[in-house]
Amino acid sequence: MSDFAMIQAAAKRLKGYSRRTPLLSSPFLDEIAGRRVLVKAECLQHTGSFKFRGGWSAISALTETQRARGVIAFSSGNHAQGVAAAAKAHGVAAVILMPADAPRLKIDNTRALGAEVVLYDRAAGEDRDAIGHQLAEARGLTLIKPYDEPQVIAGQGTTGLEIAEQATAADVDAADVLVCCGGGGLTSGIALALEAKAPGLRVRPVEPERFDDVTRSLASGKIERNPEISGSICDAVLTPSPGEITFPVLQRLCGPGVVVTEDEALHAVALAFVRLKIVLEPGGAVALAAALFHGDQIKGDAVIALATGGNVDAALFQRALSLYA
Repeated sequence: MSDFAMIQAAAKRLKGYSRRTPLLSSPFLDEIAGRRVLVKAECLQHTGSFKFRGGWSAISALTETQRARGVIAFSSGNHAQGVAAAAKAHGVAAVILMPADAPRLKIDNTRALGAEVVLYDRAAGEDRDAIGHQLAEARGLTLIKPYDEPQVIAGQGTTGLEIAEQATAADVDAADVLVCCGGGGLTSGIALALEAKAPGLRVRPVEPERFDDVTRSLASGKIERNPEISGSICDAVLTPSPGEITFPVLQRLCGPGVVVTEDEALHAVALAFVRLKIVLEPGGAVALAAALFHGDQIKGDAVIALATGGNVDAALFQRALSLYA
C-alpha cells in the first residue's frame, strides 16, 4: 500500500528527472467558471503526461536483478510512454501491451522510445491483465501496472506535493482539486499527498460519460465496473474499474466524482489551447471541463484542475478547435 513516506521517497528519486509543471490561470477561464481556476499543466511533463512520474518511480525502485530481466506494462498510451521512457533511461528492456485501437500516435511514440509493443484486441474482450501476467511469467519480466501499483501511485503522488506548494504560493488554502481519473492512481496519489501537506484541498475524481466507474463506486460504496472498456475519445482515462489498491484511498479521502460529456471535454481542449496555450487530449481535459461547465457541483472561490495529458492526434485536435475555438 502506498503512503506519504513512499511519495516523499519517490520525490527524491524523481528530483532532477521530472519536470515541476506550472499552475496556470486565465481571467477568461475564471469568467466562464464563475470562480478562480488554476490548471496544473501535467501535459508539459516528460512524454506529455503525469505518467512519467509513476514510470520513473517504479523502475528506479527495482532491484538490479529485476532491471536485468526487463519490465512489462499494459496501457492505452500514456503509461506506456512513461514506462518506456523511464526504462530507456535506466537501460532496462521494456515490453508494452497496448490495445490495437489505441491512438496511433501513442503506439508510435512508445515504439520510438525503444519499447517492444504487443497489441491486443480489447474491443473483442481480450483481457489485458491475463495477457500481461502470462507474458511476465513466460519472459521473467516485472509487471508495472498502470495504477494499482504502490510505486506508481507514489510517483503520481509527487504531483500533489507540487500542488500543495503552488496553492500556498497562490494564496489558496481551501479548494476542490479536480483530477482526470481512470483507475485512480493519480487521484489517490494526489489525495495522499494533500492529506499530509494541504488538508484544505479536497480531491474530486472526474470521468467521461459512460465510463464513470469511480463516480459510481464512490456513490455505492463498492467497486463498480464499466459495461464497456472502449469507445470514447477520452481514451486516456478508460479503465474497467477502480483499482483494489486505489479504491480504499479514494473512499477515505475524495469527495464525490464529477462526470462530463465528450463535447465538454472537446470544448475544454479548445479553451486550454486558446486561453492557456497548452495542448490537451480529451481524457486529459475532463477535469478542466468539470471546472468550467459543472460549477454547480463545486464549492468555494477557487478550483484546481489537473490537465493530465497532451498526447492528442492532429485530427482530433483540429476537431476540437473547429467545433469550439
